[in-house]
Amino acid sequence: MTLAIIGGTGLTSLAGLEIARREMVHTPYGEPSAPVTHGDLHGRRVIFLARHGYGHTIPPHRVNFRANLWALKHVGAEQLVAVAAVGSIDDAFKPGDLAFPDQIIDYTAGREHTYFDEDVNHIDFTYPYDPKLRQRMVAAAEEANVGYVAGGCYAATQGPRLETAAEIKRLARDGSTMVGMTGMPEAALARELNLAYATCAVCANWAAGLHGQETVAMNDIEANLNQGMAQVRSLLGAFIPRL
Repeated sequence: MTLAIIGGTGLTSLAGLEIARREMVHTPYGEPSAPVTHGDLHGRRVIFLARHGYGHTIPPHRVNFRANLWALKHVGAEQLVAVAAVGSIDDAFKPGDLAFPDQIIDYTAGREHTYFDEDVNHIDFTYPYDPKLRQRMVAAAEEANVGYVAGGCYAATQGPRLETAAEIKRLARDGSTMVGMTGMPEAALARELNLAYATCAVCANWAAGLHGQETVAMNDIEANLNQGMAQVRSLLGAFIPRL
């Protein structure tokens, strides 16, 4: 099955990807964030798209999720790994580590969140992430000896601002273990397109108000993402040959 990778904050390109071509896909839903990159990684065909553009210029609330997912499906993607920077609400999920969430709660508003605006089509979304794809990533993380958490609940917030300490307490009460700004509607749109979809979350920081921090430091986020993206590269090195 052809694998597509969506790169989030900190992953605007794939190290080691032997690029064959780039393709600008025009969709019924507007333009995707960037041209789709076709290439080979660890001996396998891979499709790559930078969620925020290759220059990281598109904020999370302005990402054209419908165009991005439609474009990847159009060029042949069958399974999709979404890399996303998140804040941690769970003590077990440390800055620089990876997590593979198995649930999601949508707190976003005003986003184009479905392909079915003109007719009724209810998708089952009980388990939003593809279990087989998740388990393969967990096994690859174990093989690559990277720091990871096998599950968790992703809270998708609107952004682009970070959350208040009170909001993080609310998310924790709701059962969330991590917080990000791009998990929805991306996961639901993938389900509507019958794409096997799973998220590799990279912990960029402790969420607001946790671990005694007064503010969330942007310098710390950058350092943690550098560490986390090195872990992602190790993960992909173990994961892609398993496909």
